[in-house]
Amino acid sequence: MSDFDYLIVGGGEAANAAAHGIRELDASGSIGIISAEADEPYDRTALTKALWLDPAVNEQTISEKTVADTAAAIVLNRPVTAIDRAAHQIVTTDGERFGYRKLLIATGSVPTQLPGAGSDRFIAMRSLANYRRLRELVTTDPTAVVVGGGFIGTEIAAALAANGIAVTLIFPQQVLGSAVFPPVLAERFQTLYLDHGVRLVPGRMADHALIGPDGRPGVVLDDGSEYVAGVVVAGLSAKPVLSLASDAGLEVDRGIVVDAHLTTSDPDIWAAGDIAEYPDTILGRTRIEHVDHAQVSGATAGRSMAGSQETYDHTPFFWSDAFEIGWEAIGRLDARLDTEVVGLGEGRFVVYYLDDQSRPVGVLLWDVWDSVDKARQVLADAPTDRDELRNRIV
Repeated sequence: MSDFDYLIVGGGEAANAAAHGIRELDASGSIGIISAEADEPYDRTALTKALWLDPAVNEQTISEKTVADTAAAIVLNRPVTAIDRAAHQIVTTDGERFGYRKLLIATGSVPTQLPGAGSDRFIAMRSLANYRRLRELVTTDPTAVVVGGGFIGTEIAAALAANGIAVTLIFPQQVLGSAVFPPVLAERFQTLYLDHGVRLVPGRMADHALIGPDGRPGVVLDDGSEYVAGVVVAGLSAKPVLSLASDAGLEVDRGIVVDAHLTTSDPDIWAAGDIAEYPDTILGRTRIEHVDHAQVSGATAGRSMAGSQETYDHTPFFWSDAFEIGWEAIGRLDARLDTEVVGLGEGRFVVYYLDDQSRPVGVLLWDVWDSVDKARQVLADAPTDRDELRNRIV
């Protein structure tokens, strides 16, 4: 068994940031990272964006170089099955135990796979290993079915189409993006995909996977129709990995419940990234699945583990890209809410999402850049006067 001053369970962006955060305050304490992944921490956003779109980006350039920068000892391909709080140890799938003085849980989320998907030609996009396999499959058979109209589904569909892959995109909304964007932008979003040759199948849900008569993977939809291609990519929802914490008796709700220092109900255990349910200073208690949150919360948790008394007071933002369009956003984006759409010209928009008291709870910046801090301040101030709101970001 190996003992560490600081032990991190998980191998993503939050884990990398935590190791760096620890090193800011403790230059010599031993750091261990136990990861279920096959690769050291890397920029996960590149899996559906830059690795497909920027020739200068490759597996080497997206590596976070965690071991080289922090001298952490990392164990790969080793899922953790239990936390023994009394003994201050974690247990891995092979029964090995690792001791800790302070522990961070940063296990992130797992993607939802299609029911019945039984081969590696069905990919639930999440890891660098997924990217490698997908790249291999579309090189030999340049056709793909993508299921899901959320950020992951639309990003990977756009990335594949930009690489000359014949893409069929299946999604439950009648208009692509209409669950998030107001109608004027959802229509533009959908047209963008049609203009780039993506075959859209709106208003349909995937029922289960199938293997076609030619041995290729496919999907059966809720109306019985079938679509087959060289690969099927599930861009569906992801679920936070909470069983490790709940089995250990930590307080768990929508995520692992933490305080403003990202400490769990056990004073020697912290949580960061996708799995942490934390008290956001603007949004209230929430759980967020975005890389900005993983990076900043991970760094904060690392410094907290090393003795800092700082609180996590960062309200994260998120972003996405599709073909020529990019956007950034903060807060709650839900097209069912009342919206105030402000056109800034040249295809640029700011959208404010309002609650039932006309307070802004989300801001979308559509091709509007360098304004995230302004959007964050809008949510903090929560003005209800529409004229004032329309002039906050120009």
